[in-house]
Amino acid sequence: MPTLSRFLGVSITMNWDDHQPPHFHARYSEHEAIIRVDTLEVEAGRLPKRILGKVLGWAVAHHDELWANWDRVQSRQPVHPIAPLK
Repeated sequence: MPTLSRFLGVSITMNWDDHQPPHFHARYSEHEAIIRVDTLEVEAGRLPKRILGKVLGWAVAHHDELWANWDRVQSRQPVHPIAPLK
């Protein structure tokens, strides 16, 4: 599972050839959420409220890069790292 970014103890990943709709995984400690790329809604799981807010803010800032990486993992190409939250 390629890692796209890491910040504040959060790891952002996408799975190779994963199911639709386009999404990414955000893991923090024992928590995990699957977040849709198109709507930035939590599809499954949960994160602490403060961390979810940081992840969503990061995702808004890097929305185009998330879409590009989704296309890359669907065709099993290497991902491009995305800058962490500043």
